[in-house]
Amino acid sequence: MGIVKRKIAVDLGTANTVIMEDDKVVVEQPSIVAIDRRTEEVIAVGDKALLMHEKTHENIKTIRPLRDGVIADFTAAQEMIRRFIKMIPPNNVVQKIMGSSWQMVISIPSNITEVEKRAVRESAEQAGAREVYLIYQPMAAAIGMGIDVTQPEGHMIIDIGGGTTDIAIISNQGIVVDQSIRVAGDEFTQAIIDYMKNKHNLIIGERIAEEIKKKVGAAIEQLENPPDPMEVVGRDSIKGIPKKVTLHHHEVAEALKNSLRVLEEAIIKALSQAPPAISADLHKHGIHITGGGSLLRGLDKKIHRLTGLEVHRAENPLYAVVYGANEVLKDLNKYEFMFV
Repeated sequence: MGIVKRKIAVDLGTANTVIMEDDKVVVEQPSIVAIDRRTEEVIAVGDKALLMHEKTHENIKTIRPLRDGVIADFTAAQEMIRRFIKMIPPNNVVQKIMGSSWQMVISIPSNITEVEKRAVRESAEQAGAREVYLIYQPMAAAIGMGIDVTQPEGHMIIDIGGGTTDIAIISNQGIVVDQSIRVAGDEFTQAIIDYMKNKHNLIIGERIAEEIKKKVGAAIEQLENPPDPMEVVGRDSIKGIPKKVTLHHHEVAEALKNSLRVLEEAIIKALSQAPPAISADLHKHGIHITGGGSLLRGLDKKIHRLTGLEVHRAENPLYAVVYGANEVLKDLNKYEFMFV
């Protein structure tokens, strides 16, 4: 009786990490770590660490091991991955007693360096992986959205994650045009924090800014079904006391204007680099958007106005990448061309 080989698909994201096994999401946790400053030991990861974020005392710090889609803190990332893997429940008694050997397919941004690729691979291996296959996020997202990436037809994928937005035009098993910008969910969050301080003299943290994005976030001011205004509580930057402000969606659209302009410029640049034959395909298939940032209200309409192309949001934007990685895991030989 030996160690059991298990297969998992991993979307290692700046904001969240999602792991699938046997077609099921078995781990979905924020990519954050809490560390004891005195010993430098990791004391919590994921949801437990997030509860401590921005509420810690001097002996505890919270960090995000991934920044801009890549590993910024190797040691913390390694421990975070290891603990996330330990969260996967054993399938049977044998696995519980003997342990497991992990085969992983991990998605990575399409523009990361060789050093960053090695960091991802080594983190997974140090966390217990025996076989590691890296694939690019836009390709994984395309598969996760049901697109046949082996066909000689062009498709445009915009994956708006936490740290990066990957814009790729794919065709015939590969990426024909690639634009990756570090304007994504984290940038949106910071833009909201800055807006609240400059416009309302209100100091808020990341957690409240994230909540604003979800409840009243918008890419355009005119929405067909606008969300109700949100009461936001923070600290008055002048008086230093708690203060409450009522925030409307059109203010968030104003706050995100500059960030979204950068995204629009990258989309136009990618389209301008597409070969004419593929441009015809894009006119037929439209643009596919996914990732947490694609949930921003009105973003599909904003991109449609910009390009004139139909915009299709993934059915499950938060899971499209891990769904694709999971499909690759099922048939490594078929998708061998995708391995980085």
